[in-house]
Amino acid sequence: MTSTPENGTEPEAFAAPEIAEAATETAPLAAGISLSEDGDRAPVVPNPEGVPEQYRPYPVSFVRRSARLTAGQESAMSRVGDNYLVQVPRAHASTSVDPRVSIDLPTVFGREARTIVEIGSGMGECVSAAALANPDNNYLALEVYWAGLAQAISLADRAGGAPNLRLIEANAPEILDALPADSLDEIWVFFPDPWHKARHHKRRMVQPEFADQVARVLRPGGIWRLATDWEPYADHMREVLRGRTDLVPVIAGSDGVVERFEGRVLTTFEEKGRRAGRGATDLAYVRA
Repeated sequence: MTSTPENGTEPEAFAAPEIAEAATETAPLAAGISLSEDGDRAPVVPNPEGVPEQYRPYPVSFVRRSARLTAGQESAMSRVGDNYLVQVPRAHASTSVDPRVSIDLPTVFGREARTIVEIGSGMGECVSAAALANPDNNYLALEVYWAGLAQAISLADRAGGAPNLRLIEANAPEILDALPADSLDEIWVFFPDPWHKARHHKRRMVQPEFADQVARVLRPGGIWRLATDWEPYADHMREVLRGRTDLVPVIAGSDGVVERFEGRVLTTFEEKGRRAGRGATDLAYVRA
């Protein structure tokens, strides 16, 4: 869950220029993370001519901002952060993923189980609540904001811990590329940045190419759940998914709209939208 930039804030032409620390061949990799020299993923670097090498050569769905951690978040990070955070080798930016990376989720979690990925977990309210309430499932949160990751860990820690929860600080499409096909049971995308202005619509996460990635990593019968409180973005989502044969509405014959997903807790972000008069639209599609 991401918030819209402040009024008057204009995103740069490319993603924010955070430069990653160099990943070395000898650096130890986290359990479940491997590097392949002969992978078939397109190289991320070098970038096309005219694009500074510290930038991605394509738009991303976020503008990254720094944020101070609270004392509680700092404490949780220092005490138990390593139990939850999965470190991945980077490419050129601090939220990028080396294109040679492969992720084996059963090894990451230390078990085989139903696996749900939340993309844009915001302050972690939804994914931490789900992990605590459903210990038999594995939950992986993908988020680019350090304070959000820290808050998710703090929430889980204050409730006694959630050994079935993992988090990765990374641009979500690059993580999806690193996952095996048919490896996920559900993907959640709740309240992604709507990028209101027409010239910024290319930054919206839900695009045909992203739907292709989702369809690849969902197992047959797996579900893609979405929610937005910006009706034009809900229309855009339905248009992107209309007519696809690999991702079809959970309710046959519908346009994808469903009742509110009971596993989506009312977050601070959604409550703020409600107070502003914005109701949420839930959508759900199943991998055929």
